[in-house]
Amino acid sequence: MTEFRDALGNIIEINDNPERIVSLSPSVTETLFEYGLGNKIVGVSAFCKRPAETDNIRKVGSYGTARIEVLDEIKPDIVMMMSGYAEPLYKKIRERYNTFLFKLPTTVFGILEMIKEVGIVTSRQDKAKELELDMVKSLSKVRRYSMKGYLEIDLGGPVTFGSQSYITDSLTLFGLTLPYEMKQREWMVPKDEEIVEFDPDILIYEGKMYRGSSNEEAEKIFTNRGYANTSFMRNKNIFVTPGKLDFFAHHGPSFFREVIPWLRDTLDSVSLKN
Repeated sequence: MTEFRDALGNIIEINDNPERIVSLSPSVTETLFEYGLGNKIVGVSAFCKRPAETDNIRKVGSYGTARIEVLDEIKPDIVMMMSGYAEPLYKKIRERYNTFLFKLPTTVFGILEMIKEVGIVTSRQDKAKELELDMVKSLSKVRRYSMKGYLEIDLGGPVTFGSQSYITDSLTLFGLTLPYEMKQREWMVPKDEEIVEFDPDILIYEGKMYRGSSNEEAEKIFTNRGYANTSFMRNKNIFVTPGKLDFFAHHGPSFFREVIPWLRDTLDSVSLKN
C-alpha cells in the first residue's frame, strides 16, 4: 500500500497493483487502458466510451450519480473520479469505498499532469513516462494563428468556456483570441449578442454527445440565433468536430492524438483561405 494525496488533499492508501478498479471519469478510463489496465477495470460510467472495449464493462453510474448497490456487488479496490461536478458524489462514495479524486485540468499541461498521475497511483510510472513523451511530441504540431475564434458545445444547451478551462487554453495556445478568455470561469452559457459583437472569424461547434452535428445544422442553429452577419458565417468558417462522441469535452490521451492535430489542420485551412 502507498499513500497518495488527491485533488482535495485527502490522503488515500492504494494497493501498488490494484486488481479491481472502478473509473467514473472517461479520461481516467482511457488512460488506464493506455497503461494496459483495461482488464483490471470492473466498472465505468455511462460516458466512458474510449476505447471501444469499455462497452463490455459494467456501468456503475454517470458524472454525478452512481449505483451504490452495484458498487457493493463489484467491491472495487479503488474508485477513481474527477474533481468538479462529481465532488458531491465523491464524498458520498468515499464513505464506503477507497476513492481517489484527480484534479480537473484547467490547462493543456494539466491534462498531461493528470495522465502522469494516473500512472503514478497505479504503479505504471514507466508507461506514464512513455505516454507523456508521446503527448508532448504532439504539442510540436501547435502553430500560432492570428484570428478571433469562438467554440461552443451542446451540453443540453449552448455552453462555452472561460480562463479556467483547458479548452480555452488549447485554443489560445494556437493564438486564437476568444470572447471569454479573460472570464474567471470554467464554463458559462454564452450571450448571443456578446458573441455577435465580438464577431469571430471562425466557429468551432461540438454537437450533443452520441448525436454529433453537421456544418449545415450548425449554420442553421446560429442563423436562427442572429449570427447571419458575423464573419464566420459570411466566410463559411464553420467547423463541426468529427464523430458523435465528445471531442473537446474529453481530456484523455486522445486530446493530444486527435484534438490538437484536428485543430491545427482546421486553422491551417482558414489561414490558407485568407
